[in-house]
Amino acid sequence: MSFSSEIKSELIGRISSGRHCQLAEMAAIIHFCGKIQPNAKGKPKIIISESEPVKRKFFTLQKKAFNIEADEGEILQATGIITESQEQIDLEGGPDMLILKKSCCRQAYLRGAFCTAGSMSDPRGGYHLEFVTASVALAKHLKDILAAFEIDAKIMGRKKHHVIYIKDGAGIVHLLNIMGAHNALLRLESLRVEKEVRNLINRKVNCETANITKTITAAARQMEDIIYIKEQGALGSLSQTLLKTAKLRLLYPDLSYQDLGVLMEPPLSKSGVNHRLRKLSAISADIRHGREDENG
Repeated sequence: MSFSSEIKSELIGRISSGRHCQLAEMAAIIHFCGKIQPNAKGKPKIIISESEPVKRKFFTLQKKAFNIEADEGEILQATGIITESQEQIDLEGGPDMLILKKSCCRQAYLRGAFCTAGSMSDPRGGYHLEFVTASVALAKHLKDILAAFEIDAKIMGRKKHHVIYIKDGAGIVHLLNIMGAHNALLRLESLRVEKEVRNLINRKVNCETANITKTITAAARQMEDIIYIKEQGALGSLSQTLLKTAKLRLLYPDLSYQDLGVLMEPPLSKSGVNHRLRKLSAISADIRHGREDENG
């Protein structure tokens, strides 16, 4: 099961106890996947063009909100889809904000919107949650509802549709929480932590690899300089401290400055070891330049 399917399955099973929230969620389902067609008597009939679980949820909400088999015109009025004086039904204009006055109703509306028009990519690859709408007006309304919860969403066109999307991991976590997808939220948080730990380990490994490479390169260059000094018979001209440092570097080519310092008598700091090795490199350079001058 995809992550989107897990979220939808959890949300479809969540039924609000308040009638106002039930109506708000019904309004979202009608807006995002509903069609209104006249029946045999010319009265409006609601058709939910979505999956069977969404259809079952809509009828469950309908039963709880109206108790009895309500006239569909009454349902459309109660959900703010139409008014008594309205002649034409416009499902692309967005929700009636009167039914979304309460925060809990806006949460219910978002829940219904995600069940019908939402999706989320696998969070192991990246964070991307979106709603696909048929009209820019509906997209803007949904963006405003998200903004009321301080969730930053953006709108883009995709073929004949308008997509509201969120790429911020914290914003997606917040949205899952307010919609009531708590199990999906916990799984997402677990994956987020896992990803952050993996990235931290990778950064640390890369950093340590770079430091090891740097240490090996520096040690190879130092050994080359010390061997050159030895080949030129100049070790005897070194001070006792530099001679000890040169011998330790030849003996332990893979040790860091800090570890070499521990072997000194008396122990020497990292910067002290670095200073002595730089002196040896400078002596090697002086000898090379002297040989070049002799050879004209």
